[in-house]
Amino acid sequence: MKLYSDQALAKILDKDVFHLIGDVADKMGVECYVVGGFVRDIFLERPSNDIDVVVVGSGIEVATALKKRLGRKAHLSVFRNFGTAQIKIRRRADAKTTDVKDIEIEFVGARRESYSHDSRKPIVEDGTLEDDQNRRDFTINAMAICLNKDRFGQLVDPFNGIADLEDGIIATPLDPEVTFSDDPLRMMRCIRFATQLNFQIEEATFDALQRMAQRIKIVSGERIEVELNKIIMAPHPSIGFEYLQRSGLLQIILPELAALDIVDKRDGRAHKNNFYHTLEVLEQLITNTQHPSANTQLWLRWAALLHDIGKTKSKRWEPAAGWTFHNHNIVGAKMVPAIFRRLKLPMGAEMKYVQKLVDLHMRPQVIADSEVTDSAVRRLLNDAGDDIDDLMTLCEADITSKNEVKKKMFRENFRMVREKLADLKVKDYKRLLQPVIDGNEIMDMFHLQPSREVGVLKQYLKDAVLDNKVENKREPLMALLMEKARAMGLTTQG
Repeated sequence: MKLYSDQALAKILDKDVFHLIGDVADKMGVECYVVGGFVRDIFLERPSNDIDVVVVGSGIEVATALKKRLGRKAHLSVFRNFGTAQIKIRRRADAKTTDVKDIEIEFVGARRESYSHDSRKPIVEDGTLEDDQNRRDFTINAMAICLNKDRFGQLVDPFNGIADLEDGIIATPLDPEVTFSDDPLRMMRCIRFATQLNFQIEEATFDALQRMAQRIKIVSGERIEVELNKIIMAPHPSIGFEYLQRSGLLQIILPELAALDIVDKRDGRAHKNNFYHTLEVLEQLITNTQHPSANTQLWLRWAALLHDIGKTKSKRWEPAAGWTFHNHNIVGAKMVPAIFRRLKLPMGAEMKYVQKLVDLHMRPQVIADSEVTDSAVRRLLNDAGDDIDDLMTLCEADITSKNEVKKKMFRENFRMVREKLADLKVKDYKRLLQPVIDGNEIMDMFHLQPSREVGVLKQYLKDAVLDNKVENKREPLMALLMEKARAMGLTTQG
């Protein structure tokens, strides 16, 4: 990792906006520093337009004066209840493009914080730069760079965050137990940063994670959801979930997944560790997916994470077969809504998408293990709908066998399923899957209200179409319908 001298830092910060902030602060006679993630990302060589500035004095007053200097190209928002202000500057990213990117600068006065045991909301008082750095979550986020003219570009790094960046270490500035007790969300942030940056959590800090894990219970589901999603969307989310499991946090926030971390043995036969299998599936999914949409990626990764959660409840020992997990996909799908509700994840289309993929993830394998018939693939296409490609991607990632011969066989079988799917799409079977006689017409014909009988008749016609017994045309379907209705003791109206 490249480390910068004071002179090099001054060059990086040689932007009009930083000199202007420093000039405003000098005229007001206050110290002013850019702090936190922006400073960290300079050393990580990661682009960032979100800038946090700490003023040893009033951040709102400095922001207000800066707005006057910038004029109409800047927008000022003041949040007096929190003692903060934001300046948003509109600018063009590149003279050769029409793209516009905002620079957002948050101003706050240096402060010290204290906490009560049952709340994450701190008691805030004015403080020094040292106080402000002491309250930061991690050493790599506690660095500050001075913007005042006489010290412009000088790095203030009391906890040696530079060394931790160089060594790839996540550690707290002060006693980690106090840091995590004050704000338990920092435990999730600790693991999130370790995951995103592929850093190690320092030993004393990790020990404190384990001791303080129960404190996460005072954090809202919404805040936990945000951090979980950032971990899931990291380049290698398995790093984070392993840390969550080892620390004891996963047993509290997602016990259904944590419960998979067990291997039972009987009569010399053991099943695989389904927790680490799940992490392997998640990693393989990321390698195999080329989705442009981050939103689609997020929920597909959630489906991979939850695809086997039903195995704990469905696990059985059968002397002839060994350990079995019959219908774990169905059991798992039924568990998805409760998990989403508890974690404050969206209960609409996103939840239904994850639930569908968990429910269907065994179907392609069942088809591939037997003869790949048009009828079976047509049913799969009907049930998966527009999510069929995502389902196949998940199923292919689910191949984690260490037996290369078996792995090659599974992949070849899935290739045949994909070919059959492509053939059926070309023939536009999707358009033909719904019988031309619908439930409303059935109710009118037999003078029925919505009922089990209507469902049976609808499914009978649908099965006939899916199994290619008849064409999806009115005359042959009507003949089948009347035959089935007579067998059920139903007669037409009139």
